[in-house]
Amino acid sequence: MKIIISHLHTSRFFAQSNIPDIPDILNSGFTTAKSISESWENQWLDLLQNNTSENLYGALTNLGVFFAVGTLLFFMIQWLRDVIYSEYSRPISALIWPFIVVILLTNTGSGSVLSNLTLGIRNFIHTVNQQVITTADANRNYQQALSMGVAEEVAGSVLRPCQSLTGEQQNQCFQRAREKIEILWQTYRDLYGDKVWINRLESKINQIAFSTNSVPENTFNSLLGSTVQTSIKNFLISLQYAFQNLIEATMLLVATLGPLAVGGSLLPVAGKPIFAWMTGFLSLGIAKISFTIIAILTATVIVNGPGEDASADPDLMWFMIFLGVLAPIVSLLLAAAGGFAVFNAISNTAMWAKERV
Repeated sequence: MKIIISHLHTSRFFAQSNIPDIPDILNSGFTTAKSISESWENQWLDLLQNNTSENLYGALTNLGVFFAVGTLLFFMIQWLRDVIYSEYSRPISALIWPFIVVILLTNTGSGSVLSNLTLGIRNFIHTVNQQVITTADANRNYQQALSMGVAEEVAGSVLRPCQSLTGEQQNQCFQRAREKIEILWQTYRDLYGDKVWINRLESKINQIAFSTNSVPENTFNSLLGSTVQTSIKNFLISLQYAFQNLIEATMLLVATLGPLAVGGSLLPVAGKPIFAWMTGFLSLGIAKISFTIIAILTATVIVNGPGEDASADPDLMWFMIFLGVLAPIVSLLLAAAGGFAVFNAISNTAMWAKERV
């Protein structure tokens, strides 16, 4: 479901290193993301296919039917008024709406037509999103770029406890730290191969781990970043994970409101609620796919650029800020623009059909 499922290697390392100050966002990233992904899938099926009166969607469907019956009175008043004062073409074309509402809200036994249609659209959006992720090792590039961004902090969390020690105690601490970090290097190489950025980072770590003198704070910060930077990166990773879950939750919320939008579509107004509902649902799908594309394209640039340049020493804090803050904003802006275009297309199509029926 989500491209955040990328920290299996980091989780393995943390599990073996047994360091007390490991952030939970990295320690259980893979397991948590996979579990949440499966939970969202089950939630969609339970909500939209178990369409009984005890189910939330079933209750809202009944409420939508109530709205449809209530608004049918206003529809018939307007329809009779058009019959008396207008040409017959407009009343005849308007008769299609009661049939559409009845068909969509009819329970077929495995859910209403509307619930099955909603689930089908959601599955299509999800399939497109997965195709984007799995195209041309896109998800692998994303994982690698994210690993590049946090690898220094992972190694630093092992080495920093040794900083306060001196003499032989520090040497022994560095020796134990090197053994733990070797697990990290091996895990990265098993996943990505013998990459330039791994060798570059290993050289930086060795400058500290094999040092015969006491390592000052400034040296740690210049090679591995500060502890504040580590906390910020973890927070930004959490932000982009939260955004992806928020999109999924919002899509599910909009899906549950579908029966109300359909039930209110018999009101004799120009803008039908069902059009606004469809626009909102498709806009969220656009936001979901847009975020995936932006994240993967940016990650590919990093992997193929500074990731393969031995002379480069990039600070990937910008990548974390981009994923956690800027990419969600850009995705929502694209979704708003795309939703506006979808709404215009639906409205114009409805007007075109109305004029010709």
